[in-house]
Amino acid sequence: MTESKPLVGILMGSESDWDTMRHAPLTLDRFGVANESRVASAHRSPELATAYARGAKGRGLQVIIAAAGGAAHLAGVIAAHTPLPVFGVPMLGWSLNGLDALLSTAQMPKGVPVGTLAIGKAGAINAALLAIRVLSLHDPELAAKLEQFHEDEAQKIANTVLEL
Repeated sequence: MTESKPLVGILMGSESDWDTMRHAPLTLDRFGVANESRVASAHRSPELATAYARGAKGRGLQVIIAAAGGAAHLAGVIAAHTPLPVFGVPMLGWSLNGLDALLSTAQMPKGVPVGTLAIGKAGAINAALLAIRVLSLHDPELAAKLEQFHEDEAQKIANTVLEL
């Protein structure tokens, strides 16, 4: 299913989020899902963030993943300007070690939904897997890859032997 036109957009408010968010495109690449990663801040470049959100569907994107740090407004701003599903990934750090971003992302006002994932790396990976689940609804090849992934993960657990 490797395509050149991105289906998933990944946004960060700053380049410092890349260490965590790079796990989203790595996961998408593993499944052959075309994606793009960009920096657009809800606070420092609001016009850029808004333009990205408004143009996303017209450019062929189907899902957007947004890093959510500190005040966590990026995911909400993006969701307010696009009909596409938006998944927010709270970043570690800041004043409450990611709890502030988690709560801000989860507590979106009625009518502006943002799917909220776990804080940090697990959230970035799961956001990508959730995007893959959405895309697989209309892509049997991708659905088969996802099913195989889950079977492989279960087999890893079944094969794990612990010894003292």
